Amino acid sequence: MVHHFFGGKDELFAASVELPADPAEVLAGVETLDPAIRAEAIVRAVLRLWESPAQHGLVAFVRGTIGSRAKTALMREMVNRTILSRIMAGLPGTPEEVRVRGNLVATQVVGLMLVRYVIRLEPLASADQEDVVRFVAPNIQRYLTGDLNSSG
Repeated sequence: MVHHFFGGKDELFAASVELPADPAEVLAGVETLDPAIRAEAIVRAVLRLWESPAQHGLVAFVRGTIGSRAKTALMREMVNRTILSRIMAGLPGTPEEVRVRGNLVATQVVGLMLVRYVIRLEPLASADQEDVVRFVAPNIQRYLTGDLNSSG
């Protein structure tokens, strides 16, 4: 029935929780970038989305999703299938290592969204976008391609 009324589970999820943006559109082309330079593109895509007119809806969406177990479970499945699969496409390593790397990238992206746009913690909330890219992208790049066994 899902495929009869919706294009798939992602469309059903988007309709059921009123997803304010299409992750495939936001991250278009990221999976084709060399993993060694992908982090900046990820941060720029997140900032572009959250600095757009969709920001108000995104903040409401995050607040509503975090407060609901059912929405959080749907979100987890959608993030794994739609967002992390694009971000992590083509990364070397075992499937388990790639999943761990994807989870680590998610910690940075979700943390950035929460601190900058939901909690609005200063000075990050009003920092220049290029500064945010400069601050956050190196951590994401390390999670994408760096040595996870080293401390520096």
